[in-house]
Amino acid sequence: MRFIVMVKASPESEAGVLPSQELLTEMGKFNEELVKAGVMLEGEGLHPSSKGAQVKFSGSKRTVVDGPFAETKELVAGFWVWQVRSKEEAIEWAKRCPNPTGAEGELEIRQIFEADDFGAEFTPELREQEERLRAQVAARK
Repeated sequence: MRFIVMVKASPESEAGVLPSQELLTEMGKFNEELVKAGVMLEGEGLHPSSKGAQVKFSGSKRTVVDGPFAETKELVAGFWVWQVRSKEEAIEWAKRCPNPTGAEGELEIRQIFEADDFGAEFTPELREQEERLRAQVAARK
């Protein structure tokens, strides 16, 4: 099972304040643990929403809204993709994470859809297309 673990933004991360050297060191050690355990597939921090944009959909219309975005608690400041056996295992790893903000912080854990989750709607043609696209992405890394 794959899960995305999202680090929720804080007022500091949205202001572009970089983590302290101490927090970067702690996170580096945590990431090393994740890699050694075969859990971490990917992980990155994100620039503040002031450097981003949202594309909003209304039928066939598309509207672009440049950041920053108002609701900090709704924003993501970074993420990991973890390969674990269960949501419970993902939660156990998340509980070991250094506090990402040093104050009030939050991680959100969400399971990533796998091909089998789509059942009969995921035809052999769609499965083949997904595998081909994943191989292309992997080749670029």
